Amino acid sequence: MVSKKFHIPHSAFRNQVIHPVILAVPGDVKNYKPRERVKFLSRHARRALEKSAEISSLKIDRLEKDENGAPLPFNDIYWSITHKTQYVGGVVAPTPIGIDIERIRECSRGLFAKTAGDREWALADPEKNSLMTFFRYWTSKEALVKTSGSGLKDLLKCQVTRIIDDRHLIIRYLDREWLIEHFYFEDHIASITQDLYQIDWTLE
Repeated sequence: MVSKKFHIPHSAFRNQVIHPVILAVPGDVKNYKPRERVKFLSRHARRALEKSAEISSLKIDRLEKDENGAPLPFNDIYWSITHKTQYVGGVVAPTPIGIDIERIRECSRGLFAKTAGDREWALADPEKNSLMTFFRYWTSKEALVKTSGSGLKDLLKCQVTRIIDDRHLIIRYLDREWLIEHFYFEDHIASITQDLYQIDWTLE
């Protein structure tokens, strides 16, 4: 439940359920040439998006983007997709939405400073896996800049202000606070801008 101190618009959508869908990528895709692999992953992510729309009983026919590559709503339905080597994801919602997936893996410690500041890292339990915290922060901020359509240039403008539990945190961005939800599967994490919604994840 979101505390009243978090300013959240569009109260008419409070407690509405949205349905992000995550699909596994067939193993033989790794044998595709790079350009063909990218095309397949993009198409597969759109299949996840179509499933999300179907579960939500929403129709979204045209998937267009603006000049910055941000998804444009269709009939007041917003959408977001993400694709990685092993999984893709898609979600539709009646307000701007963002989703991101990453495989939890070793990475350069230099990325930590590029992702969050000292105050943000100080919020995390030092006894817990710092790599997990990094991917929580990274995917949360990616999902949020997708929601706004601003892109990675705004990543450091997204400030983690509170870690609620293992599945939720709060980020301050664009003069308001946003609730982010995580979903863990296999060795991956998916993050989504939850805000007003109840989230019903589908993994296939």
